[in-house]
Amino acid sequence: MEKNVDPAALAQAQTTLLLVQGMGCPVCAMRVYDSLLRLEGVLTVEVALAPGLARVRYDPTQVSPDVFPAAVAAASDDAHHYSARILA
Repeated sequence: MEKNVDPAALAQAQTTLLLVQGMGCPVCAMRVYDSLLRLEGVLTVEVALAPGLARVRYDPTQVSPDVFPAAVAAASDDAHHYSARILA
């Protein structure tokens, strides 16, 4: 999944770093990536499988980072396999 991102929106974006647990393979990382990127107001997502991190750049007028952990949990088939907490 990809989004066309307006450079002006990206310049105003805020960034949140998530610690993601439960990702065991590249497919898991892609599910987390897609789930976060589907959120309205999320502009870009980078997922690093080995350290279990996700960096989310978002428009704070459209989405709150408080919803990111739930989006990560929803990426799992059973909604309990993945979990995330906000680091920064």
